[in-house]
Amino acid sequence: MSVDTARRVYATVTGPTAIFTTLEGVDEPFSATAGEDIRQVIVQRAAAEARHAASAVELVTFGDHGEHRILVDSDGGIRRVKSAELVIDVRGVIEASEGKEVGTQAQEQEALGPSEAPAPEPLASPATRRSFIEEADASALGRGGRALLARMGLGPSRAQAERLAAERLVSQHWAGCRSAAVVNGKGGVGKTMTTAMLAAVFARHGGGNVLAWDNNDTRGTLGWRTEQGLYDTTVRDLLPAASQLLAPTAEISGIARFVHHQRVDRYDVLRSNPELLATHQRIARTEFDTLMSVAARYYRLVFFDSGNDESAERWLRMVDSSYQLVVPTLAAPEPAESAALLLDALRERDERSRDLADSAIVVVTESEPSRPAAAESIADGFRGTVREVLRIPFDPALKSGPLRFDVLRRTTQDAWLRVAAAVASGF
Repeated sequence: MSVDTARRVYATVTGPTAIFTTLEGVDEPFSATAGEDIRQVIVQRAAAEARHAASAVELVTFGDHGEHRILVDSDGGIRRVKSAELVIDVRGVIEASEGKEVGTQAQEQEALGPSEAPAPEPLASPATRRSFIEEADASALGRGGRALLARMGLGPSRAQAERLAAERLVSQHWAGCRSAAVVNGKGGVGKTMTTAMLAAVFARHGGGNVLAWDNNDTRGTLGWRTEQGLYDTTVRDLLPAASQLLAPTAEISGIARFVHHQRVDRYDVLRSNPELLATHQRIARTEFDTLMSVAARYYRLVFFDSGNDESAERWLRMVDSSYQLVVPTLAAPEPAESAALLLDALRERDERSRDLADSAIVVVTESEPSRPAAAESIADGFRGTVREVLRIPFDPALKSGPLRFDVLRRTTQDAWLRVAAAVASGF
C-alpha cells in the first residue's frame, strides 16, 4: 500500500506519556513504565492497529521532537514516509535494545520490494565529499533499537534527554582545578552527605581525580561515613609533606599515602581527625593555601565539606578559593534560616562573596518520608535569591552509615545528578 492510500493513526507525545488516536478516532492514553521508552510503546500500538486492519497505517506523531510520519505495515515492518529509507520489524526494535541483532540491510531491502526500494544516493563530488570519520557518540541512545527510533525522530524522551544533558555536563573536564564549598553554619544539615554525593557523581561520570576535603576544625565526620584507605592519615599528615608533593620530581601516586580512595565511587577523601579538639588541628591561611596547591596539583575537582565556624581562617579561605557554593538544608525552619543568614552575611562580606551567594545552589533534603510539602515550602522560600534550588527526596540510605551512591534509589540518584549538573554550570 502506498503512503497516499494508507489510513492514519496519531500519537501526541509529552515526556513519558502519550495519547494514541486509533483508526476509529478513539483516544487511548499511554504511560511508559520504568525502563520503558514511550516511543517504542507507540510503535507497537500502531503495529497492532495495522494487524487489526490487515493493511498498512501511517503513524503521525507530534510532541517534544516535532512532527514525524512513518508507515507501519500489517506484518510489523516500519519505514519513514519521507525517504522510505529504513524498514525494520517492530520485534527487531525491541531485540536491538536488548543487544540482539536486527535484520541485515539486504533483508530490509528485500522486505521493501522492488517497487518501493530506495534509489541509490548519487556519488558526492570531490568538492563536497563527506568525511568517513564520524564523531564518537558515548550516549547509550547511540546503540540498538533506541538509535533506530531516534533516527526516525521518535526518541529520546524528554526525561532521557535531560538525563543525558546532565551527564554530559558533569563528565566534562575543565582546564585547571575547580572547587566548590558545601556550606551551612548549622551542624547536621547534610553538608557531609552533599559533599560525598557530589564527589561521587562527578568521579563516576568524569573519571576520577576528584577530592572530597574535610575542611573542618571541629570533629569532621566525612571520614566516618566513607571508606578507610591503606594508610591511617589525615590533613595533619599531609601538611608537612606538602613540599615533597609539590616538588617537580614528585610522582602522581604519592598523594595516595594521604587520602582515602573510594573504590566504587572513585573519588578520594582528605580526612580531618575527629578525635582531636579544634585547638589541635586549626589551619591558618598560609597553611590552607599550601594544601590547596597540593590539591590543585593532583586533582581536577575539589569539594569542601566545611565546618560550622564561619570565622575560622580555613573557612574563609575556602570560600575565597571556590568557584561555586552549595548550601544544603533540611526541610525544617532552623537549618533553612541558618542557610539564609549565611548567604546574607556573605553578600555583605565583599563583592566576590556576594557573587558566590547570588549564584549559589541550595539543596533541600527531605529527612523524613512524610515531608515533601515542607521541603517544597522551604525551597520556595529560597527561589529568586540564589541561582538554583533543588530537592533531594527522602532516602533511608542517606540518613546514616556509609555514603555510597549505588545504594540509593534511582529517583535519589537522578536528583543528585541534577544537583551536580547545576554545580557544573557554575564551573
